[in-house]
Amino acid sequence: MYLLPKARSTIPTLQRPLPSRPICRKPSLLLPRIPHRSLGIPPQYLLDDYTPRYQLLTSIEASKKRSQAYAHLANCNLCPRRCGVNRYETTGMCLIGAETAKVNVIAPHRGEEPCIQGFHGSGSVFFSGCNLRCVFCQNHDIAHQRNGFDLTPTELAEWYMKLQVTGNVHNINLVTPEHVVPQVVLSILDARDMGLRIPIIYNSSAFDSLDSLRLLNGLVDIYLPDFKVWKASSSKRLLKAVDYVETAMESVKEMHAQVGDLSFTSDGIAQRGVLLRHLVMPGMEDEGRDIMRWLAENVSQDLYVHIMEQYHPDAHVGKKRRTTRRRTDSGQEEEAKEEVRYAEINRAVRDEELMSVKDAAIEAGLWRFCEVNEKSMFHL
Repeated sequence: MYLLPKARSTIPTLQRPLPSRPICRKPSLLLPRIPHRSLGIPPQYLLDDYTPRYQLLTSIEASKKRSQAYAHLANCNLCPRRCGVNRYETTGMCLIGAETAKVNVIAPHRGEEPCIQGFHGSGSVFFSGCNLRCVFCQNHDIAHQRNGFDLTPTELAEWYMKLQVTGNVHNINLVTPEHVVPQVVLSILDARDMGLRIPIIYNSSAFDSLDSLRLLNGLVDIYLPDFKVWKASSSKRLLKAVDYVETAMESVKEMHAQVGDLSFTSDGIAQRGVLLRHLVMPGMEDEGRDIMRWLAENVSQDLYVHIMEQYHPDAHVGKKRRTTRRRTDSGQEEEAKEEVRYAEINRAVRDEELMSVKDAAIEAGLWRFCEVNEKSMFHL
């Protein structure tokens, strides 16, 4: 007599009763959940790999760029000042000639945004001179006094290679290059032939002409503009440029059209796109709010924005200025008085002013912000 084997259970695995386990609830789990900003890189801004844009140029395109750069130097109209001078013979507003660019510092820099400086630093090249005259300039010894040494485009390219090979930097960061764009273009093309393979950052005040940006198209991977003020009265008084706002609006839109929103490789290092800065200034938070609203409505709500808080009085701000003597109605001369120049911005920024701009940015729909406490590998 044979016994039949027992029939297997027909209960699906997922329906089988699980063994009872005691559930321990910590008191903290019963508290309301506090949402935190996600630090992960959204998939649409994550790159598997990246090849710098200048590496993709054909030899014909590179030759055209060279020819255009030389032509602009002979009749300089790349800067919004549009001096129209032949820089081989004389200089314009920037006081920089044609055959060299004046440079103050070339070194790995670890004072940039985390996604720019990364682990090894950003290969920063600080150009001397500027096409603005900001009264609060925090690099006024470089920008206003033109301290530094002269380098040809080929010598610049050799320094880019040193930064890449010896400094092991993540990128070449061209700081305040608006007035030397032709020399910059020639230097990038020379470095391309020498074997440069890291992204190029164009770190500007946003006071760029469209002709200048179109010459740079195909050579720059990351645009890093600083949109400073919103009112024409502020730009005239503080930047010494009446048309700054209109110029910055056109420039930022052109930059974004070329490279789009900021994208990263998996190590959290920015490779391509626009990272826009705005330095909040004392008593001018209303202008910061207007800038944030304009960016969200006219550029992109996915724009990567750094709302900066490190303003401090510098350059001409807070300096003493003596007033002239004048006679009173009784015929007596009044004592000369000392006044503080630009007294309205002669202080630090308050926390409520900074938060006012940040709140306006969020309300406008911006959501990608650089946080001061981010570190390398911030996305993990």
